[in-house]
Amino acid sequence: MLYNQKPLNFIEQIIEEDLKNGLSQDKLRFRFPPEPNGYLHIGHTKAIGISFGLGERYGAPVNLRFDDTNPTKEDQEYVDAIKEDIRWLGYKWDKELYSSDYFDQLYSWARQIIKDGHAYVDSQSSESMAIQKGTPTQPGEDSPFRNRSIEENLDLFGKMKDGNFKAGTHVLRAKIDMKHANMLMRDPLMYRILHTNHQRTGSNWCIYPMYDWTHGESDYLEQVSHSLCSLEFKPHRELYDWFKNKVFNYQKQTYPLKPKQREFARLNLSYTVMSKRKLLKLVEEKIVIGWDDPRMPTISGLRRRGYTPGSIRKFVETVGVAKRDNIIDVSLLEFCVREDLNKKATRVMAVLDPIILEIENYPEEKEEWLQAENNPEDDKAGVRRLPFSKVLYIERADFKEEASSKYFRLSLDKEVRLKNAYIIKATRFTKDARGIITKIYCTYDPLSLSGSKTPESARKVKGTIHWVSKSHAIESEVREYDRLFVNESPDNHKEDFMTYINPESLKVRQSFIEPYIKKASVGQHFQFQRLGYFILDKDTSLNHIVFNKTVGLRDTWDKKPPKQSKKNHSTTSLKKKPIDIIKQLGKKYTNLPDAKQLKVKAEIKTLAKEVSYDDLQPLLNTAEKKVGTRIAIAITLKVLISNGLSPNEQINKFLSSVKTDNNPLLRQEA
Repeated sequence: MLYNQKPLNFIEQIIEEDLKNGLSQDKLRFRFPPEPNGYLHIGHTKAIGISFGLGERYGAPVNLRFDDTNPTKEDQEYVDAIKEDIRWLGYKWDKELYSSDYFDQLYSWARQIIKDGHAYVDSQSSESMAIQKGTPTQPGEDSPFRNRSIEENLDLFGKMKDGNFKAGTHVLRAKIDMKHANMLMRDPLMYRILHTNHQRTGSNWCIYPMYDWTHGESDYLEQVSHSLCSLEFKPHRELYDWFKNKVFNYQKQTYPLKPKQREFARLNLSYTVMSKRKLLKLVEEKIVIGWDDPRMPTISGLRRRGYTPGSIRKFVETVGVAKRDNIIDVSLLEFCVREDLNKKATRVMAVLDPIILEIENYPEEKEEWLQAENNPEDDKAGVRRLPFSKVLYIERADFKEEASSKYFRLSLDKEVRLKNAYIIKATRFTKDARGIITKIYCTYDPLSLSGSKTPESARKVKGTIHWVSKSHAIESEVREYDRLFVNESPDNHKEDFMTYINPESLKVRQSFIEPYIKKASVGQHFQFQRLGYFILDKDTSLNHIVFNKTVGLRDTWDKKPPKQSKKNHSTTSLKKKPIDIIKQLGKKYTNLPDAKQLKVKAEIKTLAKEVSYDDLQPLLNTAEKKVGTRIAIAITLKVLISNGLSPNEQINKFLSSVKTDNNPLLRQEA
């Protein structure tokens, strides 16, 4: 990556300033510290890219440290998956470490903090502690056990370690300030009792350190210079420094460097969720087939979907390093993979929704092997042989019985070119009893073969369609994926995120592909010409070929968003009332660009036809600050009035307030 050609981001500026102020470059060390309680997802790629990217820029080591302090949720499966994902992205770590490596040291330091009078054993219930902690606007109250003697605290803490108490009976807390403005500083927990075997330490421990106590001290022991984390940890920085300064007093001769925590904005992606807990729910409730389901935002899911390491790294680089959280449109990620695969993917022809095309004047037994480019973007990609015969498969959508002047594919008495082959003209077709076209007949110009340099081959026709020879076609299962959720921000609503699952996120087609794909290996990328990019899936066997669709050739999302199904779903309630959808559309109305506002307005008008006054009436008292919702109400109300609704006192009051509102968009709807 050409870092030097770009302005420094704010983290790089911090590091450069530290170097100017005396920090030796050979003291730079970074880390990536995942908890092994799930698979990594696209959100993690930013943290990975920042830490490992800085390592590459400065020639500094980067540790991979697993924060394995909660054995009830962690598993070796997740450790292995995380390492595989990082390797796949193209990064190398210096040391593989575990927070559990430091359990003995952390326990020793905790005892020292108790001796110094800065920690105590609390014997309250978790419910009592929560009440006693106060609120952001109200100070907390001291625990009745806060002033236990040092001797009693040491004794109890030792017995906690020895397994003499049940889980939940005691915890070790730091003694800081129960009236502190930052609630994280109100005597935070350092240890809790868990009688659970650990994947690495076995039954050696029945007390486990909490994240805030473990994380900073692990950084300190590893002499990490810059501890980089996402914005949700910014309130934790004060506690991070408090713990760090305590242990620094004990070990500054051995460990002279104090780590510096700094925070960056998370990477949030539209039309998905990033919580490991919620992703696990999708797996456990079998909404998806596993963590590597191609609809999942996990790195393993993206890899199986056909995303490349280069496309993901480019995506992270394009998003950049920011100080404020925001949601990145998934279309940017799709753009990055299109750009990458366009340069790499072998072109083949595949028909996903087949209909038979017979060339009536083509000799019955004739068979030709034509030549086709493997990738016009790559001069070294070479060419392949492509079989051609009398009977072909074409896409059903590439033929219309009656076509407009703007339809440039196949229709009666119109010419199109078969890609890499001949010019044809449709002459007739047959239908079944239901009126569905079953077969198309055409004629071809035998002198019009592509690349033959005849005058006929140079003849211009407006359309080109793809095809596959029927007798040579390889039948394949093609899995087409859409967004897993129908809502752009499924996490940002009162409703359960499961409400917004897209029931049409997976479509499976039995399709036909040219025989070249028999040579393909699992994980190989292809461009199905005119259709999109696909990857050969690991479910492929000798007699069963499976392709996953990575992405289409262009972004069609705005043109055709997924619709909420009226069908029942086993785990969701997808049938929402029109008025609820209108409210949802209104929430973000004012933040949309003009073009999207027009689309949303049209959708509201359509939905309004299914709304009664009884549905709308409770919303007429919507608070003035909810401008978007009020706009949606006004649009809906206009439809109802135009359909015969008589204005009453409440309606008139609402319209009067709208006419005098400060927002011009709202006034416009009055």
